[in-house]
Amino acid sequence: MSTLHIIDHPLIQHKLTIMRKKDTSTKDFRELLEEISCLMGYEITRDLPLDDVEIETPLEKMIAKEVSGKKLAIVPILRAGLGMVDGLLTLVPVARVGHIGLYRDPETHEPHEYYCKLPDPIDQRLIVVTDPMLATGGSAVDAVRMIKEHGGKNIKCMFVIAAPEGLERLHKEHPDVQIYVGHLDRELNNHAYICPGLGDAGDRIFGTI
Repeated sequence: MSTLHIIDHPLIQHKLTIMRKKDTSTKDFRELLEEISCLMGYEITRDLPLDDVEIETPLEKMIAKEVSGKKLAIVPILRAGLGMVDGLLTLVPVARVGHIGLYRDPETHEPHEYYCKLPDPIDQRLIVVTDPMLATGGSAVDAVRMIKEHGGKNIKCMFVIAAPEGLERLHKEHPDVQIYVGHLDRELNNHAYICPGLGDAGDRIFGTI
């Protein structure tokens, strides 16, 4: 799968191990998620376009590089995706932030939309969709569809962990989307939770377990 990027940096793997532990506190879980998001962000933003600009250092004038045009849109899938926003904003403070609201039906495990707000002009931005976990793939598939319906074109998805089932579904529905993952886990269980996983990311971020 040429659109899949596994970011297996040692620091990401170390921090993810701590996140997975069931006795990790809400505070630590939230901070680790932000740190991992920042580390993954270096890879996701690697191909941001650059312009030449003339500046003056204390010694002389020079031609330097800066990110060009309408830069970046970060679009978290509510609510767990919010935990990854600040890590990316650390790298690109001028990025605009949209929101997509989806909830999972407890019986069918399929997503239902309740909110979508994206920054303009969305068609001129690199769009990074964030969610800590890619399980069935339903939420990510719908989020990308909604962004495309609003004119978004250059879309990347960022997940800390993913299940093979979700990856397959997302790639099948949106083969043009680049997928960045910190770790590919084993499988989904009968309740559509990722195994070994890290539990319910939203509950662990916001302390609502």
